[in-house]
Amino acid sequence: MQHSPLQPAALSSAEAGRLMRLATYASVAAALLLIAVKAVAFGMSGAVSLLATLLDSCLDALASGVNLLAVRYALSPADREHRFGHGKAEALSGLGQAVFVAASALFLLVEAVQRLVEPAVPQAPQVGIAVMLFAIVVTIALVTLQRHVVKRTGSTAIGADALHYRADLLVNVAVILALLLAQWGWPIFDPVFALLIALYILYSAWSIVRGSLDHLMDRELPEAERQTVRDIVLSHPEVRGMHDLRTRRSGTSTLMQLHLELDDHLKLLQAHRISDEVQARLRVVFPDAEVIIHNDPLSIVPLEPPPPYLRGES
Repeated sequence: MQHSPLQPAALSSAEAGRLMRLATYASVAAALLLIAVKAVAFGMSGAVSLLATLLDSCLDALASGVNLLAVRYALSPADREHRFGHGKAEALSGLGQAVFVAASALFLLVEAVQRLVEPAVPQAPQVGIAVMLFAIVVTIALVTLQRHVVKRTGSTAIGADALHYRADLLVNVAVILALLLAQWGWPIFDPVFALLIALYILYSAWSIVRGSLDHLMDRELPEAERQTVRDIVLSHPEVRGMHDLRTRRSGTSTLMQLHLELDDHLKLLQAHRISDEVQARLRVVFPDAEVIIHNDPLSIVPLEPPPPYLRGES
């Protein structure tokens, strides 16, 4: 089914803030709960794969705490010193989380290599398996909430946090397999799985860095969203064309700049009215958008087309 370019986005800035705060509080609570149960399990078994997931949860708690502060700051309104708001605090938080994640992976690599050199059989593997199953249930519930929030808000910080916990699901499954194999007489798989987990965590850290840098470097909106902007603008009956489209995100806000091509004979008040109407149409789909429009008489628009990236094309 084709959707109208004027289809409304059903999320206000206040609702986005509420969802983001809910996700950050849930993340901190889940991390603290998992630290407690994993610490008990590691104390009973001594499995290095359990140490891997315990360390990961400790860093998750630290990262989630930083994330909570960053989201609260990012949602604060613009002030005299930050006239465009504080949305990029989310991306800075993402970079900080990437450092935490990479540090945990490097520590785990060292522990796994030491255990490969000096193998040890984990004790009480049943306890570790039970704890990992519990951790999987808690993590699935949290990731489901985070995915919903990211889908509704586009939050960089919540997305980075969700990436941690999606990786944790694989980590928990790997730990269960390692403990089962150790119980069946193959303890070497405990450090092997820990090593694989560490490499996966390093890859996750790079993914967080890449997303945060895109935000900080003002990467354009996805092509589908840029095309939506064009469709909305060109749907106005008095708009003859558009060019020099630039877009970016800052936190939950979307910023757009574009040039409208209008008939030469229009008076200033008429051109101003058209610009206001185009802005209103854009804000139906992008409720928190800040739109800057420059009006050009059609006769002065260059005959040569602008570069594809300014036309909103890839």
